[in-house]
Amino acid sequence: MTSATTSRAWGNALPFSRDALTHVELTHIDKRVENWIRFGHEAQEQILDRRRRIFSFRPGSVLAFVRWAANDFGTIASRIDILRAVAPGEPCQTVPFVRPGGEILLRVAGWPKVEQVLRHIDAVEHAGIDACTVAPDHWRHVGNRLNAGEKPRVYTMVRHRAWLRRQEIVP
Repeated sequence: MTSATTSRAWGNALPFSRDALTHVELTHIDKRVENWIRFGHEAQEQILDRRRRIFSFRPGSVLAFVRWAANDFGTIASRIDILRAVAPGEPCQTVPFVRPGGEILLRVAGWPKVEQVLRHIDAVEHAGIDACTVAPDHWRHVGNRLNAGEKPRVYTMVRHRAWLRRQEIVP
């Protein structure tokens, strides 16, 4: 991809850069487009204008990116992606508004399913767990179960402690 192509795709506001961060463009146009981060620890924020900003995340960071769009007749698209930011040169999947992309841990479309994921995130946080530190396999489980029309398992503090201990043993 050339510098001109990247600049055009990001609206001339973001020049092509080869840094180690994953950049997510957030847009808010009242009652039309809302892209937001549900959870994630951004390394930096760049305000492009009053409707757009870019959050940047360090490699390995986990984030939830919600996209919603509507027209005069109502909602036309609702999506949530839970992603792991990748390091330079690491393989990744492309996601709209995410540069260069990320490892997709969960991808759900349609407001009823997005709402279920948001409730699941709320439950994780209510249990006192930072959603960014949840086991990646759990997010995959949630996405797979919801896409199959099934209810996902609850993520408990016991499961979380087991995941943290596993991280200590297996780097």
